[in-house]
Amino acid sequence: MTKIYVWSIFTRLFHILLVLAVLIVFVIADFENLLSYHAVVGYMIGLLFVFRLIWGFMNVRYSRFKDFNFNIKDLLEYMLGIFGSKKEYTGHNPASSWAIIAMIVLGLASVVSGVIVYGTQEGMGVLSFLNISLFKDMDMFEDIHELFANAFMAVIFIHIAGVVIDKLLHKSKAVESMIDGYKNGDEKDSLKLTLWQKLFGVLWIGSSIFLLVYLLSTPSNILTSDNNRAVDYRVEHSLFYDECISCHTLYPPHLLPEKSWITMMDDLQNHFGDDASLDAIDTNSIKEYLVKNSAENSTREASFKILKSMDANITLAITEMPYWKKRHKEIDKSLFKQKNIGNISNCKACHKNIEQGLLNDKDIKIPQG
Repeated sequence: MTKIYVWSIFTRLFHILLVLAVLIVFVIADFENLLSYHAVVGYMIGLLFVFRLIWGFMNVRYSRFKDFNFNIKDLLEYMLGIFGSKKEYTGHNPASSWAIIAMIVLGLASVVSGVIVYGTQEGMGVLSFLNISLFKDMDMFEDIHELFANAFMAVIFIHIAGVVIDKLLHKSKAVESMIDGYKNGDEKDSLKLTLWQKLFGVLWIGSSIFLLVYLLSTPSNILTSDNNRAVDYRVEHSLFYDECISCHTLYPPHLLPEKSWITMMDDLQNHFGDDASLDAIDTNSIKEYLVKNSAENSTREASFKILKSMDANITLAITEMPYWKKRHKEIDKSLFKQKNIGNISNCKACHKNIEQGLLNDKDIKIPQG
């Protein structure tokens, strides 16, 4: 027995890039303002897996799917022998064979479902047009994405646990082999790549890195671009714009339901402690505009979730909406008392584009000090 070449440089680079990419998307998944970066790295993971899928059907020894061991009997024997003596495999053992296929399937499913969520819920990316027709199903798509993503991560953790156990109990060299590419075996079984395979490998790794760099450096790209329309309220309804922005932040009509706007406009003389009365014609004009563009008539994520969270009570203040409270419950209340914010209703302190009707997660900037 001697050291032979088993894992090509391309397989190893794929493995390294995948580990780093998955770690990044996992860590930033819960940070709403990093959603665009989550999407960018997700696309890279998808491309890595697409190329790995093709690589698996090419005649690359040890990496091709036909060399994988999917025999259930061998899998059980391998798993049961984890704490005793076990058979050594030059390429993939039965457990890793199943794990790799599961990761490819679940990884691609996570990426595809993520793209759908990005389009239906955020109105962003290549499937942003789905927001108009499928926005009411955004929660369902998000649940499906999380199901695939959690299953993907579970397989990864199981795979890592298996490698660690194998290392501790059997002094396995699996980790080292994925770094230098060599394992023990017969010299005649050493991997040799053809020119075409090398060129494909360069395309595989090179295009994956290029995609990441391109998406990060070009925010207007078709895959992650923001397709939500900014609204010029001054042009769309100058009376609404002038009357509201003269006293406070201009709140987009889609942040309140019809009943709230009607109740508010019918009692302007008691407008949050002030008398904001207008003549009947102006009042009706603004009220009609607000009702026409209320949460019920919007496909925005905030509108949909505000309506979904509502109870029988009519709430006039956006900051009293159940959905608003849920989204902001983790924020230290002292933050709202900072001089550069002033009060809890100063939404534009963190949502810089709110007065253009935009509340994108990626645009959230929380002031410091």
